[in-house]
Amino acid sequence: MSKNGSAGNDRKRIYIKSFYRKNRICFLLTILTTLCLNGMQILLAVLLKGLMDAATNENMDGLWKLTGQTIIYVAAMVAVMLIERQVKYRFMKRAVSNYRNQAFEDITRKGIASFGKENTSNYISALTNDVSVIEKSYLLGNFSILAQVIQAAASLALMFWYSWSLSLVVIGTCILPVAVSLIFGRQIEKREKEVSERNAKFMSMVKDLLNGLGVIKSFQAQDEASALFYDKNHQLEAAKCNRGQAEQVVGIMSMVAGFGVQAGIFIFGVYLSIRGQITPGVVIAFVQMMNYIISPIQQLPGLLAGRKAALGLMDKMAGYGENESEKEGLEVLSDLGEGICLEHVDFSYGDGAEVLKDVNVRFEAGKSYAVVGGSGSGKSTLLNLVMGNHSDYRGSITLGGREIKGIRPDSIFDIISVIHQSVFIFDDTIRQNICMFKEFDKRQVDQAISMAGLAGLIEEKGEDYACGEGGAHLSGGEKQRISIARSLLRKLPVLLADEATSSLDAETADSVTNAILDVRGLTRLVVTHRLDEKTLNRFDEIIVMKNGRIVEQGDFGSLMERKKYFYSLYTVAGK
Repeated sequence: MSKNGSAGNDRKRIYIKSFYRKNRICFLLTILTTLCLNGMQILLAVLLKGLMDAATNENMDGLWKLTGQTIIYVAAMVAVMLIERQVKYRFMKRAVSNYRNQAFEDITRKGIASFGKENTSNYISALTNDVSVIEKSYLLGNFSILAQVIQAAASLALMFWYSWSLSLVVIGTCILPVAVSLIFGRQIEKREKEVSERNAKFMSMVKDLLNGLGVIKSFQAQDEASALFYDKNHQLEAAKCNRGQAEQVVGIMSMVAGFGVQAGIFIFGVYLSIRGQITPGVVIAFVQMMNYIISPIQQLPGLLAGRKAALGLMDKMAGYGENESEKEGLEVLSDLGEGICLEHVDFSYGDGAEVLKDVNVRFEAGKSYAVVGGSGSGKSTLLNLVMGNHSDYRGSITLGGREIKGIRPDSIFDIISVIHQSVFIFDDTIRQNICMFKEFDKRQVDQAISMAGLAGLIEEKGEDYACGEGGAHLSGGEKQRISIARSLLRKLPVLLADEATSSLDAETADSVTNAILDVRGLTRLVVTHRLDEKTLNRFDEIIVMKNGRIVEQGDFGSLMERKKYFYSLYTVAGK
C-alpha cells in the first residue's frame, strides 16, 4: 500500500472512531435493544405456530393461554421499540455531530496556501450532502444490516429445528435471488458517488453565480446565468434519478424473487403438512419466518452497496484532510527575539515564474517598515512567506532565529497579527467581528476601536449592530476598520498589514497608519501603495521592491536623495 493510501486509511479510521467518541454507551444500548427487538420478532412465528396448532387441534385451553402470552408479547414489544428508538437516535445525533466536527477541524487545520488552491464547494458538499448520505447509508445502514442478519440467522436456526428438509429447500431457493440482488446492487455505489460529485459541482456553480450576481446583472447576462443554472440543476437531478432507478431495479428484482420463494415454500410446506410430516402451525411459522429471510435478500444488497458508497465518501473526506502542501513544524514560537530575517529567498507559485528572487532583508524587533513597489512586485508574497503560508521557498526565513519551516503554524500566529487587504466579515455583531467571538476587557476593545477609527460607527450604530452576510450592512471602509481593530486588539509583538488602508479615504488612512505607528514596541511590516511624505517619514525603514527583488531600502530622506527607483515611484504617485 502506498504512503498516501495508508495515510488516507488512517484518516478514515479517525472518522469512523469519531462516531463512537463519548457515545459508546448509547451505541451498546442500541445494539442490545436491536438484538432484543429482533429476537422478539422471531417469537412471533412461534406464537403463530402455537395458535394455528391450537385451532387445528381444537384446544381451547391452549388458545386462551397463547392469547395471554400474545398480549404480554405485544406490550413487551412496544416497550422495547420505544427504548430502541430513543437510544438509537441519541446515538445518531452525537455520531453525526462528532463526524461533522472532526471533518471541520481537519479542514481548518489545513495550511492557508493549500486551502486557497481548493474549491470550497467540495467541503460544503462534504459537510452537508455527504454527511446525510453517511448518516443514512452507514450509521442507520449498519443497524439495518445487523437487524437483517440477526433475523435471518435466528429464523434459519428455528426453521431447522422445525423441519430440516423444508429449511434446505429455503436455502436452495434463496441462492438465485441473492446473486441477482448482489449484481444489481453494485450499481448503487456507482450512482451514489455520481450524485456526490454532481452535487459538489452544482454547489460550486451556485456559489459563483450568487457571489457574481452584480457582474452578471451589469453585463445583462441573466439569461445565460439561468441557462447555466438549469443545466447543472438538470445534471444533478438526473444523477439522483439514475440512483433512484438503480435502487428501484434492485427492489423490484428482490421483490419478485422473494414472492417466488415465499410462494414455493408455502406450497411445499402444505405438501409436507398433508403428508403428516409437519403440522399446519409449522407451515404458518415458516411463512412468517420467510419474511425475515426474504427481507435480507431484498434489502441487504442495497444496504451493503449504500454502506460501501458511504465509506467512499469518507475516503473522499480523508483525501481532503491529507492534501496538506505545508509540512507542519514542531517548534513553539513565544517571542520574536532578534527579529525576522530572510536570506537568499526565492519563491514561485507552482511551476510559474519566480515571484521573489534572491531576497535578503532583516526586520528588527520593535521597528516599523513600509514595503512599497509597483503592482506584481512581490510585496504581498513577501508577507505571506513571513506568515508561513508557503513552505516551498528556497533560502532561509527565520523568526526569532528559528527557521520558519520548523515552527508550528499556529504558533506563528501567537506572535503575528495580520490585517488583510481582503476583509472577511462574519454575519454577526460589530463587537463579535472585532473580538472574533473571544472575551476581551472592555477597555481593550474601546482602545482598539478608537485606534482603528471606529468610534463614530459605534456611536452611530452601537456594538451590537448586525453586520450582515459578508458585511453587507457596512461600507468598505467600515469593514476595513473592523479588520484593523480586530488585529490591534490582540496586542501581539508583530503586525503585518497588506494594503490595510486601501478602502479608506486619505484622511482616515493616514489616521489609521499613524495609530499603528504610535504603538510602541510593535514590529510593523506595512505593505502600502500610498506614498505620502509625512506618513512615510515616520517609518524606520522603507523596503522598495521591483520584479520580485528588493532594489532599495532606507529612510524616506535617503531614498529621495538617491533619486533612483523609489524617487521615480514617489514622483509618479505625486502627480
